Amino acid sequence: MTAPQTGTIHVPASAGVAPVRARLRSASSAVRVAAVRTPELTVGALGVVSGALFAWVPSVWYDEAATVTSAQRSWPQLWAELQNVDAVHGLYYALVHVWFWLVGYTPFTLRFPSALAIGVAAGLVVALGRRLGGRRLGVTAGLVFLALPRVQWAGSEGRPYATITALAVALTLVGITAVRRTRSSSGRRWWITYGALALVAVTFNVYLSLAVVAHAVTLAWTLLAQRSARRAEQWSERDVRAPLVTRGVLVRWVVAAGAAALVASPLVLEVIAQSKQVAWISGIGPRTFSQVFATSWFGGIDAFAAVAWVLLVVGVVGALVAVRRRSASVRSVLRAQAVRVGLPLAVLPTAVLLLATALGKHLYSPKYASLSLPFVALLIALAITMVRPRAVLAVVLAVFLVISVPSAIDVKTPRSKQESTWADAASIISAERSGNPGANEGVVFGSVYGHPGATAEIIRVSYPWAFTGLTDLGVRKDGAETGVLWNQNGDLASTIPARLGSIDTVWFVGGTPKARNIQPETASVLAEHGFHAEQRFRTGRVVITEYVRG
Repeated sequence: MTAPQTGTIHVPASAGVAPVRARLRSASSAVRVAAVRTPELTVGALGVVSGALFAWVPSVWYDEAATVTSAQRSWPQLWAELQNVDAVHGLYYALVHVWFWLVGYTPFTLRFPSALAIGVAAGLVVALGRRLGGRRLGVTAGLVFLALPRVQWAGSEGRPYATITALAVALTLVGITAVRRTRSSSGRRWWITYGALALVAVTFNVYLSLAVVAHAVTLAWTLLAQRSARRAEQWSERDVRAPLVTRGVLVRWVVAAGAAALVASPLVLEVIAQSKQVAWISGIGPRTFSQVFATSWFGGIDAFAAVAWVLLVVGVVGALVAVRRRSASVRSVLRAQAVRVGLPLAVLPTAVLLLATALGKHLYSPKYASLSLPFVALLIALAITMVRPRAVLAVVLAVFLVISVPSAIDVKTPRSKQESTWADAASIISAERSGNPGANEGVVFGSVYGHPGATAEIIRVSYPWAFTGLTDLGVRKDGAETGVLWNQNGDLASTIPARLGSIDTVWFVGGTPKARNIQPETASVLAEHGFHAEQRFRTGRVVITEYVRG
């Protein structure tokens, strides 16, 4: 047998292409099937990606710096801190502490858990909507949730608000399941799960106790609706699939919620004792209406808020009107139940916080309404899914998503977070120091604009790599060692000279004057020891001055 000569074997040009095309078609089909069969995972993954994308761009700001400094302390130091401040965030700080131990700290790793939490919350919103009104309502609610400006903000914020939304909707789903399975053999296990999750939620953030109270309103409202339906002799036709609230359900809710409240009470009392830390919250005033209307849920964007409020009201009214018709369908009954679940969770937390604030206990801040976001999305989705046919519904949903794009971009700009320019300040110092590696240098941290209780040392906390090797010439009280959030400066006239030694370059980092400006005093002390100002920089509200000996 002889080997064939080169060129004697002919292979059709499409012979290798057809299998590749077949595999691509198969993969594409599999993706489409997965998206249809598991919309929770699809929308959840979209939430993670949208939250994580460009999350490293915005500069860290004050609230996030509190997370960074707390989560990087040792366990004894963190425990000592929580005895004095931020007990309300204790569990969150502990979880971030473990996360930083695993992956280290950067602005992106600080924010990624929030992106993950938003993804989980979005998937759970889809599941909640499917449970209450079918696949269309679930998917629409999940996408609307991701489009809300406040959700986009929470998903790239190194604070607990994204996780609060996930816990609120998870607790609600477990509660609905417990109600529906009360009479089954697994009912007790579901109520135990509800009580345990309520305890975890309240421990994570005490404001989540308002979600448990909202569940009580839902149960009472559902019970009244059932009685009304029975009187109208429509129960058997209209409410066969609705949650059946009985005396047994109410008793089990009281037991589960009461047990969680009892176990969580020591933490709640400690948080109440630390209420002075929210002294910055203003009372009811001219800005309150704008905060409720636009800021709490819609990021302060008035036009978006107006559209969203109209849809929310239409969704609620439409569902409640439709269910009162004699020929109401099972779909109408389920959508009415969605209102009974969503409306208390959307309205009650804000109403309670506003009432407390009006009575002198200043508790209302727009960001504390985050737990309501999943249910706001559910109510808006009720309006959008009223649209027929399906193609028009898709267009309406697409328009709603498109008008959310500007806010999604706005939360990912370098100065998105309270106009913070700390990243720029750290870059300036890092660049200037790189020209003199190994130099013996010091730093004095001045005040921070808008935060008189802290010094600009929080910029070092947020961007430590820019300050490596610098000797802090002004610090007297170390926050980690004394159980408080921030370091405190001492008497500069004594601390600076005592630590200068052979240092020949001193950096001053502070804020533009609003609190006490210590730069003149710093310059005077340094001048007595032969230093003069070599360079000055300003970025946003941060001022930087380089002093050199000579």
